[in-house]
Amino acid sequence: MLSHVFKHFVLVFIAEGLFCYTSYNGVTEGVNGVPKLMDLLDEPLPGVGTYEDFNTIDWVREKSKDRDRHREITNKSKESTWALMKSVSDAFSGWLLMLLIGLMAGALAGGIDISAHWLTDLKGGVCLNGFWFNHEHCCWNSNETTFVERDKCPQWKSWAELIIGTAEGSFAYIVNYVMYVCWALLFAFLAVSLVRAFAPYACGSGIPEIKTILSGFIIRGYLGKWTLVIKTITLVLAVSSGLSLGKEGPLIHVACCCGNILCHVFTKYRKNEAKRREVLSAAAAVGVSVAFGAPIGGVLFSLEEVSYYFPLKTLWRSFFAALVAAFTLRSINPFGNSRLVLFYVEFHSPWHLLELVPFILLGIFGGLWGAAFIRANIAWCRRRKTTRLGHYPVLEVLVVTAVTAVLAFPNEYTRMSTSELISELFNDCTLLDSSKLCDYINVNITKSSNELADRPASTNVYMAMWQLALALVFKMLITVVTFGMKVPSGLFIPSMAVGAIAGRLLGVAMEQLAYYHHDWVIFRGWCSPGADCITPGLYAMVGAAACLGGVTRMTVSLVVIMFELTGGLEYIVPLMAAAMTSKWVADAIGREGIYEAHIRLNGYPFLEAKEEFSHKTLAMDVMRPRRSDPPLSVLTQDSMTVEDVETLITETSYSGFPVVVSHESQRLVGFALRRDLTISIENARRRQDGIVSTSRVFFTEYTPPQAPSSPAPLKLRSVMDLSPFTVTDHTPMEIVVDIFRKLGLRQCLVTHNGRLLGIITKKDILKHMAQMANRDPDSILFN
Repeated sequence: MLSHVFKHFVLVFIAEGLFCYTSYNGVTEGVNGVPKLMDLLDEPLPGVGTYEDFNTIDWVREKSKDRDRHREITNKSKESTWALMKSVSDAFSGWLLMLLIGLMAGALAGGIDISAHWLTDLKGGVCLNGFWFNHEHCCWNSNETTFVERDKCPQWKSWAELIIGTAEGSFAYIVNYVMYVCWALLFAFLAVSLVRAFAPYACGSGIPEIKTILSGFIIRGYLGKWTLVIKTITLVLAVSSGLSLGKEGPLIHVACCCGNILCHVFTKYRKNEAKRREVLSAAAAVGVSVAFGAPIGGVLFSLEEVSYYFPLKTLWRSFFAALVAAFTLRSINPFGNSRLVLFYVEFHSPWHLLELVPFILLGIFGGLWGAAFIRANIAWCRRRKTTRLGHYPVLEVLVVTAVTAVLAFPNEYTRMSTSELISELFNDCTLLDSSKLCDYINVNITKSSNELADRPASTNVYMAMWQLALALVFKMLITVVTFGMKVPSGLFIPSMAVGAIAGRLLGVAMEQLAYYHHDWVIFRGWCSPGADCITPGLYAMVGAAACLGGVTRMTVSLVVIMFELTGGLEYIVPLMAAAMTSKWVADAIGREGIYEAHIRLNGYPFLEAKEEFSHKTLAMDVMRPRRSDPPLSVLTQDSMTVEDVETLITETSYSGFPVVVSHESQRLVGFALRRDLTISIENARRRQDGIVSTSRVFFTEYTPPQAPSSPAPLKLRSVMDLSPFTVTDHTPMEIVVDIFRKLGLRQCLVTHNGRLLGIITKKDILKHMAQMANRDPDSILFN
C-alpha cells in the first residue's frame, strides 16, 4: 500500500512541478525582431501524443497532460455558468463511469452464471417442461420429488430415458456416458473455434495481460468489443464442457473490457492512457466482485495483485463500482438462493487452537502444490510455444476435452461441475443431508443447538473418500495441461477444488481420529465423547484458500475473498495461517506466482515490484549504444532537413530520438517520439505551403531569418519533450530500476557532464535483469 501511495505522490509531484512547461507559441514577433514561425502544432493533431501497439506509455507525460487539462477546466469554470457546469460534469463523470461498469459487468456475470449452469446440466439430460430450465429449476415445482432423491423428478429426463426409454441398466449408463462426452466435445469445439476465428485475445484467463496493461503496456484489441462478445460466449461454453477451469479469472477480463469500452464515452478517459488505467484497476475489482460475490475482496485483489498505480481516488471508485456490480448480481440472483455468496457455509462448532497444526499442514500442501503446478504448467506452455503442438490449438482442446470427459464421468465428484463439488466439500453435514459424504452411522444422536456429534464413518463415506482421492489426482494432473489452452480458462476454481478435496480428506481423517481416540492428549479437554469437535467442511475451506494462495501468492485479498465467498467470518485466523504458510512455502521454492510466470513466458515488459535488484552494475553498463554498437541515432535542433529526419525514421526502428544541439557538442535539448515526428511531418506536407524534403527542421524556440530562395522551414518544438528524465553514467542500476518502477518511465537518457552518452529503455532493464538471473535476455519481446 505504501509503495502505491509513494508512487502516486511522486507522479503528482513531477506532473505539477518538475515536468510542467508551457510552450510559447502563436507570437509573430520574436526576440530582437526575429520573426517567430507559426507552429502548426499549436492545435493538437490527431494521433500526436498517442502510442503504437505493443509499446509502453509515458506515465509522467500522461499525468502532466491530465493536470494541464484539469487546470484549464478549473480556470474556465470561474468565467461562466456553462463552464462551471462543464467542470462539475467533468468531476462527476468518473463516478458515472463506475456506475455503468458495475451495472454492465454485473448483468453479464449473471447471464454467464445462468447460461453455464443450464449448459452443464444439458450434458446429463433435458427438462420436458421447457428445455431452457436447468435441472434444479425443472424440479422446483415438482410434487413427486423426495428428500432423499431431491434431484429426481418426472419432468427431468436423462438422455438414456429419452433415447432408449429407461434410466436403469448398463446400456442406459453407456448412452448417458456417450452423450456426456459428445456434448463436452461440442461445447469445447464451439469455444475454441469462435476464439480462433473472431477474437484470439479471448483465450486464457487474461489476468497476466491485464497486469501488463495496467503497468502501462498497450495491447490494441485486447480489451475491445469483439474480445468482450466472444469471451462472454466462449466462457460459458468452456465451463460447460467440463474442462478443469473456472470462470472467475476470465470474468476479470470481461469486466476490464466493459471498462475500456465505456471509457470511450468520456473524453478525459478516452484521450488519456494513465486515466484509463485507473478505470481498468477499478474494473478488475468489479470482476472479482461479480465472480465471487466479494466486493471488498475485489478491491483488495486489484490493489494487491493486478494494479500498478492505485491512488486513493481509485480506491474509493473501485469500492463504489464493486458495490454496484454486487448489487446488480444480487438482483439477478443467478444461484437461486437469494444470497450473493457462491459457497454459503454455516458451521455450528468453533475451531480449537490445536487445529492450527492441521491447518498449517494444509498451508504447506498448498504451497508445495502451487510451486509444483507453476513449474509444470510453465514447462507445458513453453513446450506448446516451441513445438508443433502450438500449431494445432483446436485438436489440442478436443483431445484434452475428450480425455477429461472420459475420465470424469465414472466418478461422480469429477462428473459434477467444479463449483458444485466445492460447495459439497465445504458443506457441514446435518441429519437431513443425503450426500455420500454425510452418510455416517447414526449412533447416540444428541441434537442440541443445531450441533451434530462426531459419528463413525460408514462404508459410503470411505467409498466417497476413495473417489475424492482419485478426483484429487485427476484434478492436479489435468489442470496442468488445461490452463493456457486457446479457450477462456480461469485458475481460481480448479485450484480451490484441489485444496478443498485435500482439506476434506484431512478433515474426515481428523474427525475419525477424534471419535475413536478422544482420550489422546491432543483431544483431551476439548473433544469429549458425543461432542461436535471436528468440522471437515472447515478443513476443505482452509485447504481451498491454501492452494489458491500457493498458485497466485495472494494473502490479504485471498483471506477476505474466502470469508466473503463463504460467509465464514469467524474462521479468519485459520484462513490467515494457511494462506501465509502456503505463500512462505511456495516462495521458498520459486518467487513467481502463476501470473508473473506467464508474463515472463510471453516476454511482456513488466517490471515486477516484488523482484529485488541486488547487483552492483551502473547505468553505463546497461545503456545503449554499447562499445561495439554504432553511435546513438540523434536529431539536431537546427541543422537537419525533413529528408534527413524521414531517412532516420525509415532506417531505424527506435520508438524515439534524443534531440541535441549538434553532433559535435552532444548537449541534450529534449526527446521526440517517432510516432509524433511521423504524424507531424505528414500533416505539415498537407497543410503548410512550401514544406518539401529540403525544408530545414527546427526544434528551437525561435528560428533565424531564412534566405528568400530557401524553402519554408518546419518547426517541431511542440512534439519535443523538453524535460526528458536523465541520469549520469555512474548512477547505480539499483536506483535506475527503482526510478523506472516508481515513475513508470519508458526510457531514460544517460549523460556525462551534460553530454549525451546513451539511452536506457524498459526493455534494456528487463534484459539486464534476465541476464543477471541467468535467464535468456532475448525472451523479452516488446518495448
